[in-house]
Amino acid sequence: MTHSFPIDYIEPVFRPPSEAQSLILPVTNGCSWNKCTFCEMYTAPQKKFSVRDEKQVLTEIQRVSEQMIVQRVFLADGDALALSTRRLLTILHAIQEYLPTVRRVTSYCLPSNLKNKSISELQELADAGLKMVYVGAESGDDEVLRKVNKGETYASTLSALSKLGEAGIKRSVMILNGLGGRSLSAQHADQSAALMNETQPEFLSTLVVSFPQGNTRFKKSFPEFESLQQQELFIELQRFIGQLQLKNTVFRSDHASNYLPLKGTLGADKQRFLAQLQQAIEQPDTMPLREEWQRGL
Repeated sequence: MTHSFPIDYIEPVFRPPSEAQSLILPVTNGCSWNKCTFCEMYTAPQKKFSVRDEKQVLTEIQRVSEQMIVQRVFLADGDALALSTRRLLTILHAIQEYLPTVRRVTSYCLPSNLKNKSISELQELADAGLKMVYVGAESGDDEVLRKVNKGETYASTLSALSKLGEAGIKRSVMILNGLGGRSLSAQHADQSAALMNETQPEFLSTLVVSFPQGNTRFKKSFPEFESLQQQELFIELQRFIGQLQLKNTVFRSDHASNYLPLKGTLGADKQRFLAQLQQAIEQPDTMPLREEWQRGL
């Protein structure tokens, strides 16, 4: 990055893997909730939540238009939808005006930030270019969500995903394999599957919960937590996928944290996934599994 780059970032900057080719446009700094005990993304002092100055964001959009051709934009940081609909529309309209080659705009989304946004407001955002949001549901189980201080419930996530779907905004949902530990593994899988079945997201992915900086903060709210071992993670994932009744959801379990990469569509590839997981459970030596050091954890 040079000093002439049109956007002033406060690092570290995070984005979903599928936004690798997107322009990262920060409209907020940090995360408005930032209390999930499993998340280390926005814990640095410089990432304390704030709303970026609107004029600065609009100026940066104009600067970008003078230096590059952009096809995708990701609105950073942790939850752009914490902004008012008016402010989001102002930003989206500026993107349309100054960056006419942009095909889609995306962002992260906390379910609670949609509580006060109506379906018609979300439809306005969709019409202005917001095509997809990434929702870290993490779990559909209220006890798990409470233990990890997610600040959400099955009902709040259901409401948000339903609103988004009705407004025509695609949903990419993430569930954390192993988040309930040994004691809550079954209900974590069951309720997460129920939530997905009820909402039918366009995209679904699973990551494995991990603690690169240690789990001290996590254990304070979930002291009985015991991490699942590789086979137990496969068993939980198999239980989760086995209960999914999805019609046409693109599924990915190929993040660096996942031991067994899975890619396909649910429900077309459901039986293949279940067979691969069964083989990984019974005969792990025959499967192309990632070692822990390869997963970078």
